[in-house]
Amino acid sequence: QVQLVESGGGLVQPGGSLRLSCAASRKIASHNSMGWYRQAPGKYRELVATITSDSAFISGSTKYADSVKGRFTISRDNAKNTVYLQMNSLKPEDTAVYYCNAVIDGVNVWGQGTQVTVSS
Repeated sequence: QVQLVESGGGLVQPGGSLRLSCAASRKIASHNSMGWYRQAPGKYRELVATITSDSAFISGSTKYADSVKGRFTISRDNAKNTVYLQMNSLKPEDTAVYYCNAVIDGVNVWGQGTQVTVSS
């Protein structure tokens, strides 16, 4: 079973940036979607962004929540078995635990989560 390990969370001021990383313990095939979800206190876990690549990892399909479009960018480095989430123009409402996700042949795999806090 693949394991996902997130890093890069922390405390940042409004308007600041963070980059989250998610390293997989083994290669994940290109057609398997990877992405990021988040869960704020008292709220359901919600999708932030997902990415699925072609067989050569040359191009990919991305999907974003409306609340992060234009501010967040998801990317994937196949050589490092890693997916990234670049977060710019952060807002207090982005505060949450961010979880890495992979859908491997229909099975959801989750990381342990990393806390992102946006506060002055």
